[in-house]
Amino acid sequence: MKIVLIILALLIVVNVVRIVVQNTRAPELGHENGILKPLSKKPNAVSTQAEDVEKRVAPWPFKDSLEATVSAIESAVSQYGGAELKTRDDNYLYYVFTTPTMHFHDDVEFYLNEEDRTVQFRSASRAGYSDMGLNRKRYDALKELYDQVAVEQ
Repeated sequence: MKIVLIILALLIVVNVVRIVVQNTRAPELGHENGILKPLSKKPNAVSTQAEDVEKRVAPWPFKDSLEATVSAIESAVSQYGGAELKTRDDNYLYYVFTTPTMHFHDDVEFYLNEEDRTVQFRSASRAGYSDMGLNRKRYDALKELYDQVAVEQ
């Protein structure tokens, strides 16, 4: 029985270390010609460009201008909270969201496609397998906040 408990404890420690390492390692993100990085096979992410329909979400429409769209995204993220801006280019924003309870890091990207006037979105958890639907809930909440900015403008 003692050996079983030792093995169980070791498995728990190894799993915790694995999650901590995953959580602290920022993935290589960004876009190439407007295409965001593909999602992993794990169910802990959503994207407007996902091939898997279970992980796909709808792109957002542009506001009046690129600047207004960026401003609306920044406003939505600020109101949602828990995010740190890592990269901001003319048509790309990258944030790291930190979950309040477990302090997991989730990478969220916005690519503003001026050609078709859409905002492409990608949100993925760094650690673990399942996110219990958090990335989709975040997408929904951010989209609602983003839509409300249009009413105010």
